[in-house]
Amino acid sequence: MQKILIIASVLIFVWSCSSSLDTTNMIPEERLNYAIKLYEQEDYEDAVNEFQALILQYPGSTINDDSQFYLAMSRFKRDEFILGAFEFSKLIRNMPASEYIPQAQFMLAECYYELSPNVNLDQAYSKKAIEEYQAFIDFFPLNEKVFEAEQKIKELNNKLAKKEYDAARIYEKLQYQNAAMKYYDSVMEIYHDTEYAPLALYNKIFILDKRKMTDKALEESNRFLDKYPDHPNFKEIQSFKNSLEKKLSAN
Repeated sequence: MQKILIIASVLIFVWSCSSSLDTTNMIPEERLNYAIKLYEQEDYEDAVNEFQALILQYPGSTINDDSQFYLAMSRFKRDEFILGAFEFSKLIRNMPASEYIPQAQFMLAECYYELSPNVNLDQAYSKKAIEEYQAFIDFFPLNEKVFEAEQKIKELNNKLAKKEYDAARIYEKLQYQNAAMKYYDSVMEIYHDTEYAPLALYNKIFILDKRKMTDKALEESNRFLDKYPDHPNFKEIQSFKNSLEKKLSAN
């Protein structure tokens, strides 16, 4: 008998601590509040189920955008970034008048930012993140998150620039100089505001010199000096430019 009482006590304790609750008799607003409470308690799995049920059962309700936003946020909190991006996109596409649109646009970009891989891998998600952060900045220029979005764009552009720059370096080591210069040009044109742009121009100058393209090397040296007066390689390029001019005057 004592064992039965102990088992019964344990079952009552477990039941009382459970997050499960009969929501069938709740009005939509009560059920939404319950689902948000689950979210705030970081019970994201149960929260996902509740928000999905709300969206299905009350498609035309005033709580629909709340449910959609918190469903997307629950996906994000569970590190389900592809699903999160899908749910944020759904809110932006289907509920353009929602008060959650600025947050949803920023979080959509955040999903792709989290999916952005190591620099050596394909950078499609990095490019998508930049696109979505830029859309956020364009549509909500006064939002408090704009500075953070700009910093994330800068970080991602730097990653993309490094990938192009690394490819150029590989081609240069393999003596594929045309391919190397093509990638260096890409870095300078597309990622001109990153730390890799002056490095790309620096390397291109010496490739041109090796190929006996002295006029072009001099032109690019002047370009470097004009664009990057504070760069650590400035004095080296200045000295190199002088040597190029002497070489040309001697011919």
